[in-house]
Amino acid sequence: MIPSVLTIAGSDSGGGAGIQADLKTFAAHGVHGLSAIAALTAQNTQGVSAVHVPPIEFLRAQLDACFDDFDVRAVKIGMLANREVIDTVVDVLARRQDASRDLAIVLDPVMIATSGAKLLEDGAITALRTRLMPLATVVTPNVPEAEALGSGLIRSRDDLEPAASRLMASGAHAVFLKGGHVPGDPVRDLYLGPDGATSIEHARIDVEGHGTGCTLSSAIAANLALGLSPRAACLAASDYVHRALLAGSAPGFGELTVLGHWQARNA
Repeated sequence: MIPSVLTIAGSDSGGGAGIQADLKTFAAHGVHGLSAIAALTAQNTQGVSAVHVPPIEFLRAQLDACFDDFDVRAVKIGMLANREVIDTVVDVLARRQDASRDLAIVLDPVMIATSGAKLLEDGAITALRTRLMPLATVVTPNVPEAEALGSGLIRSRDDLEPAASRLMASGAHAVFLKGGHVPGDPVRDLYLGPDGATSIEHARIDVEGHGTGCTLSSAIAANLALGLSPRAACLAASDYVHRALLAGSAPGFGELTVLGHWQARNA
C-alpha cells in the first residue's frame, strides 16, 4: 500500500507554496497526499492580499475524514493562523498519536510569508511553542522563526547548534534549522536530534524562492512515511529542495521563483 501523508496548512491560490506545494512534493516522492485546509489565502507571486480561516468545525471534519479512511504515516503542519486552530490541531493529533505510535509529525512554524505578509497571530506563538512543538518529530524553523520560538539570537553559523539545542530543550524532539538568513556561501542548515548534529551545505542560489519552507517540511514528512530516519529524511529533503530551486521558474509577474518539483524528482 502506498503510504499516505497529510498536510495541515494554508492554501496558496498562486500554486507555489502551502497546500499546493505540499501535494506536489508528496507526488514527487511517490506517496499519497491528503490535505486539511486550515486557512485560505488570496496569494500570487506578488504577495498575499487576503486570508480567510474556515470554521473550526470544518477543519476538524477534514482531519477526521482523512484519519478515518487512510493509513496516515506522517503529517506535515504549516500555516495555522491563530490559537483556536492550533488548539484544534493539537487535540486531534494527540488523540491520533495515542492510537498510532508510528505517526510522524513535521512542524513548519509558519509565521511570515516570503512577501512579508503576517500569517500567524502574535498570541498564537506561545501555543505553537508549548502545545504543538512537543508533538513534532521534527521542527523546521528558519532563523526568524527559531528566534521567535526562543532559540536566542542567530547571527552566524556558530549560533546554529546552540539555537537548535535551546529549541530541543523547549520540547522539540529534533530540529532542522534552516540557515538561509545567515550570511555566507554556501548556505548551511543544521539537523539536531537525539542522534547528534549534522550540518548540510548547498551553494547559495541567487533567486527568491517561493514555497521552499513548505516543500522542505513536506519532503521530510514524505521521507519519514517511506521509512527513513529523521536525520536521513532531513538530509534527503534538503537535497530535494536544492534541486527543485535550481529547476525553478517564474510563472507570474512577481520576482518569486516557484520550485520545479517534477524536475527535482527526476534529477
